[in-house]
Amino acid sequence: MRVIIVKDTQQMGRVAADLIVQDLKKRAVYVLGLATGSTPLSMYQELIRRHREEGLDFSNVISFNLDEYIGLPANHSESYRRFMNENLFNHININKKLTFVPDGTIKDLCDVEKFCDWYEGQIADVGGVDYQVLGIGTNGHIGFNEPGSSLGSMTRIKTLTERTRLDNARFFDNDINQVPKYSITMGIGTVMKAKKVVLLASGKGKADAVVESCEGAVSSKCPASALQLHQYATYVVDEAAASKLTLEGYEKI
Repeated sequence: MRVIIVKDTQQMGRVAADLIVQDLKKRAVYVLGLATGSTPLSMYQELIRRHREEGLDFSNVISFNLDEYIGLPANHSESYRRFMNENLFNHININKKLTFVPDGTIKDLCDVEKFCDWYEGQIADVGGVDYQVLGIGTNGHIGFNEPGSSLGSMTRIKTLTERTRLDNARFFDNDINQVPKYSITMGIGTVMKAKKVVLLASGKGKADAVVESCEGAVSSKCPASALQLHQYATYVVDEAAASKLTLEGYEKI
């Protein structure tokens, strides 16, 4: 595992974008796994800047998002499809027909399970994810894989913990009752199949999750700890998120 400690979120975005762009330029078709939330925004802003100012080409990119709330239509203000359109896809030359986000409008459990199988199949059909972008929750979750999730899990429906719903309530008028209780998420096993992974974290509130996932035991108690077993996993974290790391040898920029 590679850990890069940066000064702030802007530098975090630039460093993460560098990792992806260097890899993207090596392939005729490139498959990105994407995440939502405030953490990857600086990276998306940097990718948009490079497209506009430097001609970075996304016409060969296929994307798959990690997760989506169940119960939110694509045009809902907090749907992850809308988030991705507004914060990345609308500003680059990616083919939107090749941008996949889990369907949060499916209600029947059997249909959800079929969709999850289909989603896994779509990823497999394009040769798997080349670079997976991740954030990390305060409880160590990646995607919506809450503590206790199987480290071999695949795309499926998940019940969200109260802590995750509280963390996300700020996007729903600070009202936990508006936060959906269920989601569709790529599994930890799905994430681990990606050829490369970059996890971003910023702020003191993520420090416990970062140190537990990097230096703690590999355990379903901290889902992100599975990344210790990935051949090409990189953490890009700011100084606040890295503040509780104790081992030597981490890169500092």
